[in-house]
Amino acid sequence: MTGPRNIPAAFSRTAGKCSRPPRLRRAAVGLVASAALMGIGALPAAAASVSTPAAVSLADWSTNQYGGSDSGGWGGSGGWGGSGGPDGSGGATATVDSQAATASQSKGVVLIDTVLQYQGAEAAGTGVILTASGQVLTNYHVVEGATSISVTVASTGKTYTASVVGHDESHDVALLQLKDAAGLDTVKIDGDSVAVGDDVTAVGNAGGTGTLTAADGTVSSLTATVTTAAEGSVASETLKSMIETDADVVAGDSGGPLYDSQGEVIGIDTAASSGSEIDGYAIPIDEALQVVDEIRSGSSTSTVQVGPAAFLGVMMSDGADASNGGPNGTYGYGYGQDDSTSGDSGATVSGVVANGPAATAGLQAGDVITQIGSHRVTSASEVSSLLSTYGVGDKVKVAWTDTSGDSHTSTVTLAASPVA
Repeated sequence: MTGPRNIPAAFSRTAGKCSRPPRLRRAAVGLVASAALMGIGALPAAAASVSTPAAVSLADWSTNQYGGSDSGGWGGSGGWGGSGGPDGSGGATATVDSQAATASQSKGVVLIDTVLQYQGAEAAGTGVILTASGQVLTNYHVVEGATSISVTVASTGKTYTASVVGHDESHDVALLQLKDAAGLDTVKIDGDSVAVGDDVTAVGNAGGTGTLTAADGTVSSLTATVTTAAEGSVASETLKSMIETDADVVAGDSGGPLYDSQGEVIGIDTAASSGSEIDGYAIPIDEALQVVDEIRSGSSTSTVQVGPAAFLGVMMSDGADASNGGPNGTYGYGYGQDDSTSGDSGATVSGVVANGPAATAGLQAGDVITQIGSHRVTSASEVSSLLSTYGVGDKVKVAWTDTSGDSHTSTVTLAASPVA
């Protein structure tokens, strides 16, 4: 398959047939409630049904205060590969074919652990070392919303504190800097072309266990387009020109390397389908490194954010979660919001960060934001897109209606996002 996927309700794969459409998941892993992401995300969330582009989930792993330890993790009662799918509808169990990563496969690879304080969550994922001084490439969704990031070099076991140099949400790429790092081994970047049928190996922090595993497979497409399921604080996203493989990419692998047969990195593991068979998806390394070069230039663009983003400190949610700050909301960093909608009258606030700009202005849970700057607000995603046009320290007028129906307006000074 060499073009964008058009997946019917039942389809055939190289390894066999699947009786239900696949769901794409981010490859992060969460530690509190165990969400099915390849990196570590914030919360388990319902996966979207397959469409064109294919619907998938990011491969990160996360846990949080809104669910139990089995509520969204691999093998859990409502998790990927468990007795029920991530949307509670049940699903086929995949048998993951992987083994412990070798020393050569672990060289230049790191294990990433994050704390998402404002969501009551922890998460985990993977990254690759680009420079001996500690620049690390990973998926943005692995660190999105993090208030602290800890990175452990797999080959040495040494742990560093990391900061986010910059990110590109649209390409799901982030560049980290390890504090006081020097003399680190780096990964080898592939300089050859990749072809359908090539042998590959996906390596990552599967399950957020802190141990690297390796899954072998072959390339089935170089032009896959996938749409991931929204998961907790991480919004749904469409990624194009992805490398598709039949390697068993699983939760916790996000940000990890996809190696060719020479042990060189050809892509960054990002997402995977779920079901009785697994397809993995990776961002081509050349595309990821283009974003890294833009970040290193030091200048933000329409897609690249260098340094911290503007932070309002509100959690937006749809009507189902507006009253309790539930897991379908996401804090207002000025980016990364979900697409939940409160109707034409505004966007509902389900929580505020203590001592943040919104709290200082007097916003409270249950309030409805109706205007930012000169623009009317009708959805949570608009709050995100409007705030993304401002910088840290900018002053912006915010209008809202409280739970009693009274209208308020305040000019707030936007703070810096915690970490990512």
